[in-house]
Amino acid sequence: MTEKWIGEKYWVSEYNFHKEVTDTLKLPPKIEFHDATMRDGEQTPGVVFRKEEKMRIAQLLSDLGVHRIEAGMPAVSQEDAEAIKAITKMNLKSKIFVFSRAMRDDIDRAVDCGVDGVILEAPSGYPKLKHQFSWTEKELTEKIIDTINYAKKNGLFVNFFPFDTTRAQLPFLKRLLKNVTENSCPDSITVVDTTGSITPTAMRYLIRQVKEVVNLPLEVHTHNDFGMGTATTLAAVEEGVQVVHGCINGLGERTGNASLEEIALNLKTLYGLDIDIKLEKLYEVSQEIERMSGKKLAENKPVVGSLPFTREIGLGMKVLKESPLAIFPFLPELVGQELKIVMGKKSGKESVAMKLAEAGLEATEEQIKEIVAATKQKGIEKKGLVTPEEFLELAKEILNK
Repeated sequence: MTEKWIGEKYWVSEYNFHKEVTDTLKLPPKIEFHDATMRDGEQTPGVVFRKEEKMRIAQLLSDLGVHRIEAGMPAVSQEDAEAIKAITKMNLKSKIFVFSRAMRDDIDRAVDCGVDGVILEAPSGYPKLKHQFSWTEKELTEKIIDTINYAKKNGLFVNFFPFDTTRAQLPFLKRLLKNVTENSCPDSITVVDTTGSITPTAMRYLIRQVKEVVNLPLEVHTHNDFGMGTATTLAAVEEGVQVVHGCINGLGERTGNASLEEIALNLKTLYGLDIDIKLEKLYEVSQEIERMSGKKLAENKPVVGSLPFTREIGLGMKVLKESPLAIFPFLPELVGQELKIVMGKKSGKESVAMKLAEAGLEATEEQIKEIVAATKQKGIEKKGLVTPEEFLELAKEILNK
């Protein structure tokens, strides 16, 4: 099949590719991935990545195909600075960035670490400016311009990161971006949904508004407070944003950042874009980050959770074996996972027969019915799954009658 919605390992909705839909999109020719797991992800309460762990994460991300790695913020601690320096010496394929405030001291720290570029933050959201910072618009703009020019003078790539962009008052935001880009030379600008509080439609509108005043590559950084971090990131891509920010496993403050693994899978399968992310490595990377962060994933987490490819329902086992894309939108091996058949209250004859065959056991039709009933009852009594050991014990009792 040559339809864009059908691949060797996925089958998604064809409506994604109907002309009436694709004509509304302004997809960029190339997408770059910026991972912030070691900075924004580490801001998850209770998460600490030590130097050796950060080096391991950087290697994993580079092998995954991430274009830019935000290795931390040198000003946070001496160990953070040492970790960043060590990462820059690893000669990874990924570019190494750090997070910086609009101050020359932070730029000096970035230069000292030997990084390729900085994510240069400054507030733009009205609530932040009204209640958290005391600068005037003139003072804020001057700080940003001076720091960007200083960073460029020192040979750094500069991404201007006006955080809380989605709560900025539009006239102010346009003035800020216009003044900054006319008086300094940032390489790109990020639209930042710091509080995860914009809808996908509104994100597309905001990107168009930003494009009216700046002619630079745009990036997007979203959070998941309303459960839409991935959706709003994709909406930005629909308006031509070229760089997407994310964290592995959706780590980050409060409800976390947009999940890099979700963004990558969506762009590949739902939009048909060529990406450099090696999807088959996603589960491996996710598991390592889960272990190092100490933050357990929700079992039903899309892409990398344990339940998306775990099947208890007994119906459709034959279809599952012969035509799994009739059951799943994408195959587990696409993202480095495996199909798991488990036993419990919802098990049926097909799944029981499959598990018996795996154990090298034979049973009559009547025996299979008995084993199904016993398995269901065990699952009900446990209010959970029947372990492989429990299933085999039940089965052997019936088979040995």
